[in-house]
Amino acid sequence: MNPYLITEPTCISFSGGRTSAYMLYQVLQVNDGLPEDAIVCFANTGKEEEATLKFVNDCSVNWNVPIHWIEFQDHKDPLQRYKEVNYETASRNGEPFEALIRKRNYLPNPVTRFCTSELKIRTMACFLKQTGLFDDCSKSELENASWIGLRYDEARRATKIADKRRIPLYTAGVTVADIAEFWDKQEFNLELPTYKGRTLAGNCDLCFLKPMNQVATLIAEKPERAIWWARMEALALASRPDGATFRKDRPGYASMLQFTKDQASLFDNDEESIDCFCGD
Repeated sequence: MNPYLITEPTCISFSGGRTSAYMLYQVLQVNDGLPEDAIVCFANTGKEEEATLKFVNDCSVNWNVPIHWIEFQDHKDPLQRYKEVNYETASRNGEPFEALIRKRNYLPNPVTRFCTSELKIRTMACFLKQTGLFDDCSKSELENASWIGLRYDEARRATKIADKRRIPLYTAGVTVADIAEFWDKQEFNLELPTYKGRTLAGNCDLCFLKPMNQVATLIAEKPERAIWWARMEALALASRPDGATFRKDRPGYASMLQFTKDQASLFDNDEESIDCFCGD
């Protein structure tokens, strides 16, 4: 069976990157458009680059496919902890992310990555439960019905997905080279540079899971990127140990901003990023 063929209710999880967009394109080609029992979701944290938001909208317009833009919102009813927005109304100053931080009263970190689970996975689940596309809307059903863009050359991450139907790119043997070749031939593209196939500023612009050298490079390129992250750490939330910083094993964002201004060399060029659900 073609790995992109949809035969049951399915959610296409669109991260806003080139890989997940390629997956969506293949789904549209194989199924002659988006099937009635499929839905495409983009969960916006408010910390994506403007280029990412534009790319999501470009995919929707150029491929004539509806993409549901959703964001976390704090609500006493768990089923209402999302809101649907669009390209024009999407948050661009970290509002959903900050709302979650203030709700939790501490910052996420590499061990407790509640930003991914709350801003993306559970927010999507809340939205999908309201669509009527699924039968019992259990957590396991919604997870099993979500397709994510993991490539064949991301085997370490793919091994964590038991049901390989959820990762059609992996099943199809698609690599980062295939993705790059595809987008080189398209009339539009994600307007963010890549390095060794990775979009450094993709997903949350200065995500704490990114290597410090990468974060510093992004800050040096556009210092205003650090302002929101430094402000969150300045809240000094301390309801849990180490909850006042995104990472305890390296300087805070305000310090990294100052380091880049001073052109200090305090970064490990060999540090690797930490895997995350967000994808490319």
